[in-house]
Amino acid sequence: MTIQTTPHLNFRGDARAALELYQSVFGGELVIATHADTGSTDPATADHVAWGQVAAENGFRVMAFDVWPHLAWDPGTEASYVSLRGDEAAELTRYWDGLADGATIHQPLEASPWSPLYGKLTDRFGVIWVLDLAVAYPQD
Repeated sequence: MTIQTTPHLNFRGDARAALELYQSVFGGELVIATHADTGSTDPATADHVAWGQVAAENGFRVMAFDVWPHLAWDPGTEASYVSLRGDEAAELTRYWDGLADGATIHQPLEASPWSPLYGKLTDRFGVIWVLDLAVAYPQD
């Protein structure tokens, strides 16, 4: 299995603009899935980014999303995650099990509307991790 660690930046309604800026600076492919794309029916967040990424051939990669309005957020609170994306469920689960020891689980590692396997936790050192099984997203 190959894995990648990627900065995952969190915004309040500005994720698309930030990703577009990063693409203009670093080049690469921009992919965005909105909350509407992932099944949300809330018109207030339909166009907000549920998952977005810029990935360039030179190795630059960044992910971003717009934090849900009902969740606390400011630039210093949950401003970033470490995103661990893999292509093998068994190995991803093994990483999850190791990180989960002493962690606070925010979202158990299980199927979600955007991935067959997704989980979020804060490890015992205060680092927020999101793990997911890689899937293809439509290009914006």
